[in-house]
Amino acid sequence: MNNTTVILSNAGKRFNREWIFRKLSYTFSNGEAYAITGHNGSGKSTLLQCIAGSMGLNEGNMQVQLSGKDIAPEALYQQVAICAPYLELIEEMTATEFLEFHRKFKPLLNQISISDILKIIGLEKAAGKQIRHYSSGMKQRIKLAQAIFSESPVLLLDEPCTNLDQEGYRLYHELIRNYCNNKLLIICSNEESEIDFCNKRLNIVDYK
Repeated sequence: MNNTTVILSNAGKRFNREWIFRKLSYTFSNGEAYAITGHNGSGKSTLLQCIAGSMGLNEGNMQVQLSGKDIAPEALYQQVAICAPYLELIEEMTATEFLEFHRKFKPLLNQISISDILKIIGLEKAAGKQIRHYSSGMKQRIKLAQAIFSESPVLLLDEPCTNLDQEGYRLYHELIRNYCNNKLLIICSNEESEIDFCNKRLNIVDYK
């Protein structure tokens, strides 16, 4: 995996007249795990969406660099994978169809087939069932899979264990441990069990 960095310089985001965060300067580097913390409604998800490129900043700037070279904004989606509660699945598809569809836009990790992925996340027996018939926990496993198994150097996770039971939490940690060591990992959460392995912490409240 190439060396990837996300550099925020005096970054600020506002909705109408309210600043969500401001004067945020921070560098995220691959091979590290970062936690973005802060109370509910403090702007964690907003910051993550700015990093993902789905929202623009109102002031300051963001650079995403791959081996020291800037990535053009229109090419950012190829370098970033995201899993978040507000991102919907295509529920008319089966799990196999959804991952096949996703792979057309963003390659999956080499040497791991879609059938292998479904087995790893415990959904091999439901591979041919439409996602709309899945439980909320099963849907979250598919969301995690499409992000974690993407061949993308930047992985963004927003409350990644939403709807997961204890077994799901164990799976989440296994996926992080086995497939994310070389990624730049940024996680939005206040749950210590979701971010206990993060060696870097950023509290969004510090940038109000």
